[in-house]
Amino acid sequence: MSDRYDDTPFLRYVDAWVLNAIGHLDEPTRAYCVAMEPTMRHSLGLTGSWVQTVAQQMKFGPDLPAQVRKIWEEGKLRFEQGNGRPADPVQFAMTFVDRNFGRA
Repeated sequence: MSDRYDDTPFLRYVDAWVLNAIGHLDEPTRAYCVAMEPTMRHSLGLTGSWVQTVAQQMKFGPDLPAQVRKIWEEGKLRFEQGNGRPADPVQFAMTFVDRNFGRA
């Protein structure tokens, strides 16, 4: 099985953007994204932080982070009630991206 990001490296940042929006981005991934900001800005010709760059590149509206958080919170409760175990934020992020943005 190939790595999720082999053919679509920008997907890593979109997944991280969703994790950041729901408050579950781990520190190593955050640090990686911050370290890549200059490269992203240069490659994409955009300005701002990595979060802003992803939002600009994907044409995300300003209300999307709040909408994603709401979907996560509501879905997390349903998942936990139905499955008796905690929802996985990383799985949520990947599924959310795949379903809504076609693997970016």
